[in-house]
Amino acid sequence: MNQNLITQEFGIIIAAKNHNPTILNPDFLKYSGIIPEEWELVRQPTYTQNISQLAFTNGIMIVAEATRVIFIEAIEQKAIKEITVAEIAKKYVQTLPNVEYEAIGLNPRGYISFEQQDNAASQYLAKTYLSGGDWQSLGTAPVRATLNLVYTLERCPFYLTISEAALRNPDEINTPIVLFNGSFSYEVRSETPLQRVPNMHQILDNWQTDLSNYQEIINTKFLLKSDPYTTLIPDAFTMNHSAVA
Repeated sequence: MNQNLITQEFGIIIAAKNHNPTILNPDFLKYSGIIPEEWELVRQPTYTQNISQLAFTNGIMIVAEATRVIFIEAIEQKAIKEITVAEIAKKYVQTLPNVEYEAIGLNPRGYISFEQQDNAASQYLAKTYLSGGDWQSLGTAPVRATLNLVYTLERCPFYLTISEAALRNPDEINTPIVLFNGSFSYEVRSETPLQRVPNMHQILDNWQTDLSNYQEIINTKFLLKSDPYTTLIPDAFTMNHSAVA
């Protein structure tokens, strides 16, 4: 059976110096025009000394820390024209141009899923991406692995982590999955805020290309065209989202 990547979310991580996480609140975002007035929170904001976090009903989450700001959008059920996280990130840096932004990561995350069988994801990962040998039979359970890969593309480095995980279904039963966490990593090259914001906008405007390239890389370089022991599961489940590490 052919395997298809389900692209779950798209994240943008902006590394920065002297970023004040306490500035992140719904009033600031709306009054400054970063987000529309009609956006609603899915739960109360999280505020601590070191981090602020807002989650909205449209699937977008914004997390502010002293050294970075993170924008995440759940895109599994969205068309390209409905994805707005990059535009929100552009408005954020334009509103706060004096922050010392250093780097941007454009981070798509997707997965393939399996029938609800024990160790399906770990078996797939071990048999597909690891060389066979006695080392895999050590212990009382199948070996578990995480692959960290780094590629040098023409425009930027591309980091890819492949790992096993699980989705929690509405019936509380877990579905085994293999995650493909990608990151296109860009340095922000500028001497002044006047140069910095346009340079960052240029990077962020490239998000559709990076998302498309990520999907092509996973589908054509990593996924088997057929596999006798896996069956894809329909998208009739939900997954708890966590902040990007």
